[in-house]
Amino acid sequence: MTDSNDDNVVSYQKNKNFPFSLALVSLIGFSILNLEYNEPIIPVLGFHGIINPKNTDSRSQLGLMHYPQEDLEKLLVNLINDNYWFLSTQDLYDFFLTKSQKIPTKYRNQKPIMISFDDGYKTVYTNLIPLLSKLENKYGKKIKVVLFINPATLARKGSKKFTHLGCQDLRDGLKKGFYDIQSHGLNHKDLTTLNRRELINELVQSRTKLRQCTQDLDPEQKVASHFAYPYGAYNKQVESYVAKYYLSSYLYNDEIVTHTCLKNYYEIPRLMVNREKSTTQLLEIARGIFPKQHKEKNKEICQ
Repeated sequence: MTDSNDDNVVSYQKNKNFPFSLALVSLIGFSILNLEYNEPIIPVLGFHGIINPKNTDSRSQLGLMHYPQEDLEKLLVNLINDNYWFLSTQDLYDFFLTKSQKIPTKYRNQKPIMISFDDGYKTVYTNLIPLLSKLENKYGKKIKVVLFINPATLARKGSKKFTHLGCQDLRDGLKKGFYDIQSHGLNHKDLTTLNRRELINELVQSRTKLRQCTQDLDPEQKVASHFAYPYGAYNKQVESYVAKYYLSSYLYNDEIVTHTCLKNYYEIPRLMVNREKSTTQLLEIARGIFPKQHKEKNKEICQ
């Protein structure tokens, strides 16, 4: 009789604890799923030129890959209000990839993002610098943007060529603290099609000319320390030579990868931004709300 009662008590206690155990297991499982899909991310957005909507000629000439100035302003204002940290290439390298330096106290509660512009279009000076100055005056926030430049396409002094930046434009943006100037190859060639000698020339001359333009403003030689593959095209040979002359390199592959999973500093992913991507879409990406294909890619790489 006693044994039977004891068995009943034990059975009752097990049944009583079962809902709690089930809840605990569910909570652990949910946490694992969250960790799987919510690793810390650093979106790297890849723009080209900036269209002024008041200039209808520029809208028709520059095509879809250039972004409206008014939409960019909305994006930047939202990022400022959401307390984002606008990274330079060296920031990403030092604080997140190599972790060779501790994140400064003032940035520890901020969310990192990188805003980059390829090819050195003139509108990144004429339309972007006034916008960045305006936002700094209004919000007290300095926005750093990364420019991946092909120095062979820079407008010469006194030239009437208005499609691309000149050296003086780069210097002005650097002095004002808005530009992080990095290399995109000398002539914007597909590096995978070049022989060894041509490849080295594209890499070395790009770095040399950018540093000649900015040498008195850049004593630490941070200019042209990082690279972006023209057209996003690379192979093992290209990557191996880029690694000889640069600290890191960026793709243009429309992917997002968590920095904790990134093992190769010469394959840093970037999102392709054009006029078909709305401000809302870019903000969702920045906040970690990805389309399904990005989540699946992250899961695959981080495993």
